Order: sequence, then structure tokens, then C-alpha cells
Amino acid sequence: QVQLVESGGGLVQPGGSLRLSCAASGSIARIDTMGWYRQTPGKQRELVAKINSNGKRVYKDSAKGRFTISSNNAQNTVYLQMTSLKPEDTAAYYCNAEGVKARLGEDKLVWTTNDYWGQGTQVTVSS
Repeated sequence: QVQLVESGGGLVQPGGSLRLSCAASGSIARIDTMGWYRQTPGKQRELVAKINSNGKRVYKDSAKGRFTISSNNAQNTVYLQMTSLKPEDTAAYYCNAEGVKARLGEDKLVWTTNDYWGQGTQVTVSS
């Protein structure tokens, strides 16, 4: 029942900006950490940025100073504001949610904690 839906990807020129959004839906009680990962063909998926429920942030070194991650805990939503985009930022960006406590199935009293991934949104930085 838990789904992560990303939006905001697209084509942007080098130096431009883009804002990614990810909303988690379902019978969710809490999410420990939400973040963004990216992947290009032939490479492993890598962390771009993540933020926990207390607002602690972690960034990939190459994203520091250019990207800003934020969240709205009440809406189970995470955002990635990307500025000064470079061609090497081109990738499929995936939303991730860790430690998601959610109710699964028909029994409303049964809760479980799992990790979830969005389907990805493409970011292309090119002239």
C-alpha cells in the first residue's frame, strides 16, 4: 500500500535549477529517513541527500552547496532543490524512504516497518 511518487524531473540547462518532490502515501505512522538517490547506466545507485525525521541532513560531497533537501513530516513528503546543475548530475533520481512504519493488508491493527523506493524521475542537464 505504501507508494513513493516522484515529480519534478526534466531537462534543464547547465547552471539551471530543478526541484524534485516525493510524496509517500499509504497508512503511514512514521518515516525515519527520506532521501534521494541517483543512478546512471552502468553505475551503482548513489546517495544524493537524505534527511531524517529530526531534520538531520546528509549530502553527497558533490551536492553540498548546490542541493538542498527538505521535508514535510506531516505530509510524508521530501524535496530536493537542485541549483547550479551540471551535466554530471544527469541521472535517474529515486526517492527513498527508510524505516517506514505502515499498516499493510486488510488488518488495521497490523503494522510493519520497511524501506521503499519510488520509480524514479529523470533529470537531464544539457545544453
